[in-house]
Amino acid sequence: MIHRNHKSWLTIALAAVAALSTWSKTLAADVPSPPREFRAAWIATVANIDWPSKKGLPTAQQKKELTALFDKAVDLNLNAVVLQIRPSADAMYPSKLEPWSEYLAGETGKPPKPFYDPLKFAVDEAHRRGLQLHVWFNPYRVRQTGAKSEPTPDHASVADAKIVRDYGPYKWFDPGEPEALKRFIDVVTDVVKRYDVDGIHIDDYFYPYPIQDENKNNVPFPDDESYQRAVDAGETLGRDDWRRQNCDRLVEQMYKAVKQEKPHVLVGISPFGIWRPGHPEGIQGLDQYATLYADARKWLREGWVDYFTPQLYWRIEGPQSYPKLLAWWNGENVKGRHLWPGNGAHNVRSGPDVAEGRTPWAAEELIRQIELTREIVEQPGNVHFSMKCLVDNRDGLTDKLKSGVYAEPALVPEVDWLGGKPAGKPEISAKRNSKGVALDLKPGKGEAPSLWVVRVRAGSDWTVKIVPGGETRHLLELKNGKEADEVFVSAVTRLGQESPLAQTDVK
Repeated sequence: MIHRNHKSWLTIALAAVAALSTWSKTLAADVPSPPREFRAAWIATVANIDWPSKKGLPTAQQKKELTALFDKAVDLNLNAVVLQIRPSADAMYPSKLEPWSEYLAGETGKPPKPFYDPLKFAVDEAHRRGLQLHVWFNPYRVRQTGAKSEPTPDHASVADAKIVRDYGPYKWFDPGEPEALKRFIDVVTDVVKRYDVDGIHIDDYFYPYPIQDENKNNVPFPDDESYQRAVDAGETLGRDDWRRQNCDRLVEQMYKAVKQEKPHVLVGISPFGIWRPGHPEGIQGLDQYATLYADARKWLREGWVDYFTPQLYWRIEGPQSYPKLLAWWNGENVKGRHLWPGNGAHNVRSGPDVAEGRTPWAAEELIRQIELTREIVEQPGNVHFSMKCLVDNRDGLTDKLKSGVYAEPALVPEVDWLGGKPAGKPEISAKRNSKGVALDLKPGKGEAPSLWVVRVRAGSDWTVKIVPGGETRHLLELKNGKEADEVFVSAVTRLGQESPLAQTDVK
């Protein structure tokens, strides 16, 4: 008995030594991990700002342009894009609720030709590249000045004219009409049900930005009828508070509707960057609380978002100081949601911007803002407006980002308040061939991987790469002609939860 037990323990000890020797190379140096940072850009479709480049392009050209934008995002080490799919009560995808957007085929209600589903295509192509795809809706805008096509009978301006208001050159859903709220929630829920999107996103358009009359006075939004009906039904709030309540209800119900359908889908809002003048002290600018009736601070405090992206399109120094505003919003983030500000890449120019009558930004201004975000926010991120500006490489911005703050890939920060299960430890093998190292990847038990994080050690050098989770075989082309010694892989879920490391020697 004792002798057999001794042999048993000896066997275990030898196995432990063997296991340790396998990992000893790793224990000599820390296995690196990519940083956690949300890096995204908006892709605006309204007025064909970013995509498609113009109306009426054939399907092949639309697809080519969109994948080129995604490729540029990957090249720049972004990890997400925010694609506008509902510019003005219309759809950049096939919908039974709203007509096709004119920004695709050139006419409202007209599908692309040859037919395809642009949103399905966008989801597939983004995920194939390891990018998150967040979809961007405008909740209240019905028609804007750039619209040229006649509205179709099923467009809200015709079919639901009773809940639409004329405001200067615009048509706008009346936020005080319950049917306007229901319509928006139905549209969002339909998209979440039918598409494998990673996030739902709305911007700063709630009640419209005020227009002025000939005396430079703000023109009131024409909601006398809806407010009076609310009062007749027992509403006791004054009109301004009632308007804010209408926007509150939209934000809260949107969040609940998305989570009821698919809890893992993130909800983000990008409001105007100033809550109220004087918050923090010294800040000047538009009062969104009093003019857009958007109590964005409340939404953040209530936790009705998963990420919050105030549009901080101002310089570091000035009456709307970028770091002062960001630090203030960070202090208001009592529920610990992700705070990923919006940055004004559109302000960067290579020379004087005579048309705008203002001094353009140098690329270094935006780069410094990214650095400040990392200093102020614990789990940082930035969303750039817009993708076109990055493609244009204004003032060398894209080159400078890629060689500096975005030189290495990053994972989206974990969203731990949504629960979810971690991915299981993957099974991997690696073999040399004439082109590099062929890596086989097999998911472990647990949540399916959205991404793989691959670390390759060659001597004392490490290469870290983020690979789309749909890949089961990946070729590693090593830089500098180095011979790979060992590979480490972890699986990452769509909520950012990372599995234990799997290790293999390269054979």
